[in-house]
Amino acid sequence: MRLAARMQKKKWRIKESSPDAKGLAGSLKVSQVLAQVLINRDIGTLEIAQAFLTPKLSELIAPEKMPGATAAAKHIVNAIKQDKRIVIYGDYDVDGITSVSILWHLLELLGAKVEYYIPHRVDEGYGLNPEAIKQLAQNGAQLIVTVDCGATAIEETKLANSLGMEVIITDHHQMPESKPDAVAIVHPGICGYANPDSAGAMVAFKLAWAIVNESKTAATGKTDPHLREFLLNATTLAAMGTIADIVDLRGENRILANFGLRGLSESKLTGIKAIIDTAELGGKEIDSYHIAFKLAPLLNAAGRMGHARLAVELLTGENEMNCKRTAEYLKQQNTQRQQLQRKIYKHAKEMIVTKGLNHPDRKTIVLADDSWHTGVIGIVASRVIDDYFKPTILINTANGAGQGSGRSIEGFNIYEGLNACEQHLKGFGGHKMAAGLQIEKENIEAFEDAFEEYAQQNLSDEQIISHLDIDGECKIGEFTEQTVRQINLLEPFGQGNPKPIFATRGVHRISPPRCVGVRGDHLQIAISDNTGSVRCIGFNMGKLEKKLLEVDTFSVAYEPGLNTYNGRTSVQFVLTDIQFD
Repeated sequence: MRLAARMQKKKWRIKESSPDAKGLAGSLKVSQVLAQVLINRDIGTLEIAQAFLTPKLSELIAPEKMPGATAAAKHIVNAIKQDKRIVIYGDYDVDGITSVSILWHLLELLGAKVEYYIPHRVDEGYGLNPEAIKQLAQNGAQLIVTVDCGATAIEETKLANSLGMEVIITDHHQMPESKPDAVAIVHPGICGYANPDSAGAMVAFKLAWAIVNESKTAATGKTDPHLREFLLNATTLAAMGTIADIVDLRGENRILANFGLRGLSESKLTGIKAIIDTAELGGKEIDSYHIAFKLAPLLNAAGRMGHARLAVELLTGENEMNCKRTAEYLKQQNTQRQQLQRKIYKHAKEMIVTKGLNHPDRKTIVLADDSWHTGVIGIVASRVIDDYFKPTILINTANGAGQGSGRSIEGFNIYEGLNACEQHLKGFGGHKMAAGLQIEKENIEAFEDAFEEYAQQNLSDEQIISHLDIDGECKIGEFTEQTVRQINLLEPFGQGNPKPIFATRGVHRISPPRCVGVRGDHLQIAISDNTGSVRCIGFNMGKLEKKLLEVDTFSVAYEPGLNTYNGRTSVQFVLTDIQFD
């Protein structure tokens, strides 16, 4: 409780109800609650709202408009015709894994000599590395196509060229002013592309689409039906990568993620079916929550605890039994990852208190330890931010060298922060909300001071107050089953389109709260106001049980959902915060 007492209380920012909500609700024939949420997201007209609620795949931006895609597609098709050995070089997270799988599936269909390479997270780190490039050259590779990496690989590209290999780079991470000398660079952040916030999987999908267009039958100018079917199947992989990479889920990203999600449960890819069954999601309607908290962790477990190549083998596999065994193994690795994550998280919180990094005047948290697993520290950094709401970097310092992973908060570009401190680093990469770094152990203290100084100058006191954005203050009775189903039309939820949160003040308990879960760290409680009652679940809120028994009324923030038990469906609130007046 000592640690919990020092954690930050969230400040509620409740959106004011709009006088236009009633009219929009009437035009759309939906509840006023949903109409208010749409207005909160600057979707205030009937036409825009209809497009948002019913996204169409036909509204995706043409692949020819993705910078570099046409040139890359032409070169890849020519390489296939010339029987060149192609290697797809990817990243070890879900975005990279799905990107590799998309291009590998397509090039296999086109009869290419194609392989893939995924660097080991711990032994090699992120992106292209010289040793891997040399090994690929020795193995006869003639063309390297990067996915979800390569934007900063200037020296590595030079090395590949000197060894007789061509390089095509497809990436979405921040592009430096000096660009690699590649045959083509496919990147949404250059040349004014309309969706600069594309995930790596979106970029790979657009390149695959451009390759399909380049491969149209010369006689008819039409796309081969097998390739058309492939592109539809590939949307499921692209949706997984897009949602898992936490990019803005509006515009084109929303269209692709929405379509891919709807097809996920019926995917014809053997590996997808295996991982869905292993996650116990067979027969269910899969949503963004299932991607983020069920499927993505299983795929990520391969790279975090072992080698991400295993996850690619799953997503590209065709043998049902082998895929099932691989998926089960990934599930076991994910369980180990969860156990390790809890251990590091507890250790990190103890260090924060000991070092005084939870002091209100402090604006960053930088921690290092020899025993931390590189594959898990990024997740732990996110959990630390949930508690203390400060940009956080955790560094594994095994063998004298440091490999770190950082996560940021709204309004603070962690990539720019690392760039400002680059004199202390061996290397770094990433984007505004997440980044990785390499550092010598003896430079960590100087880096910590420099990073804190940068934050002091670029992060206001107001920005390090943890806010909870709430879509409206409502009564319990407003949330019928129909209303909750309408809210779910906003799926997929994520960055830029968060799951709506509502608040109700002055509720009281109608049954004693109780702790549930294997470790008793979750909370169940039933509450009511003067309009209705509802059962609630509060994940990781078990510590509030005694406090709730001591008060008569309190206020809750929550995500309304549906719970089905014994064939009966009812409204349930998933609590995000409880405040006591």
